[in-house]
Amino acid sequence: MHLYKPPCTDIPLHKPNMQKSSEAPLKGKRQITVPKICPPATCWGGKLSGAVELKQLEKFLHMHGLSLQETVKSETGMIYRNLGKSGLRVSCLGLGTWVTFGGQISDEVAEQLMTIAYESGVNLFDTAEVYAAGKAEVILGNIIKKKGWRRSSLVITTKLYWGGKAETERGLSRKHIIEEIVRAMTHVINQGMAMYWGTSRWSAMEIMEAYSVARQFNMIPPVCEQAEYHLFQREKVEVQLPELYHKIGVGAMTWSPLACGIISGKYGNGVPESSRASLKCYQWLKEKIVSEEGRKQQIKLKDLSPVAERLGCTLPQLAVAWCLRNEGVSSVLLGSSNPEQLIENLGAIRVLPKMTSHIVNEIDNILGNKPYSKKDYRS
Repeated sequence: MHLYKPPCTDIPLHKPNMQKSSEAPLKGKRQITVPKICPPATCWGGKLSGAVELKQLEKFLHMHGLSLQETVKSETGMIYRNLGKSGLRVSCLGLGTWVTFGGQISDEVAEQLMTIAYESGVNLFDTAEVYAAGKAEVILGNIIKKKGWRRSSLVITTKLYWGGKAETERGLSRKHIIEEIVRAMTHVINQGMAMYWGTSRWSAMEIMEAYSVARQFNMIPPVCEQAEYHLFQREKVEVQLPELYHKIGVGAMTWSPLACGIISGKYGNGVPESSRASLKCYQWLKEKIVSEEGRKQQIKLKDLSPVAERLGCTLPQLAVAWCLRNEGVSSVLLGSSNPEQLIENLGAIRVLPKMTSHIVNEIDNILGNKPYSKKDYRS
């Protein structure tokens, strides 16, 4: 997986002691508005870099007792976190395109979803070359171009795996050793095609090996791991990745907070025709839902419903907020097939302040699956 994030340039800037100034408003709801304080954008005869513009704005806000993060947060409600220990700031909620873009939904609905996410403060959009055989990437790019959004204000992540049809061009076999992968990702970044790179569904050992190779040969190490994380899948994100974060700075970008829709409650009475589990290529999900384990999960979800009602939210919002309450998670990727689902899931940000230690412990008692790290005190 590789990530791209050039310097952000779509922010109003300010330079003191300048007589002539002009406004440089942002598009949509992303404009930073401060009551009675309007930092002017000034032309100095040349275009400033994004870093200089950002520094100017931060200085301006500091003069008035404000912060950039709180100003943006008050406008959109979105929270932004560093991706691991890198300098890349991403929205705590991102929009994924797996199954939906180019497959389950039309291009028009995809545009609606991206617009809602963008106007809600989401700056992270995830895709992959394999999603809908490449169509998801194309649709994502076309929407960004059509909307005229500044590319520098977005973080786009994509994943590479198959690549070609020949046996030697596919997968992570012995022909694709870790050193070669690290060299390839370093080349991609050095050529300006990406700014960062990370891994997806790698083991902790593989990530550590990639980091060691990067340090040994003076190359660029990964900054994040994309892992599955939800109420019923916890060990990797809660036990393994925190150790990697503290040791080498690798952050966590998580996906499937609703367990492929299982936590949404739509499968409580079987598999609806329009659901993901009804798709031909997702027979494995249908089998998982109707299995004994799936029935036990549905019982636990019913026990969690009163908790959600007490907090004044829906079960999906509770599940997403539960993922966000983990400070080791940089961003949670949402997948939605219609605008109503996305708006509901984005509302999890308002539930996050209600996730007290008492509520978290109550959820843990209902689930009964809290993982514990096994420490070796001999080391």
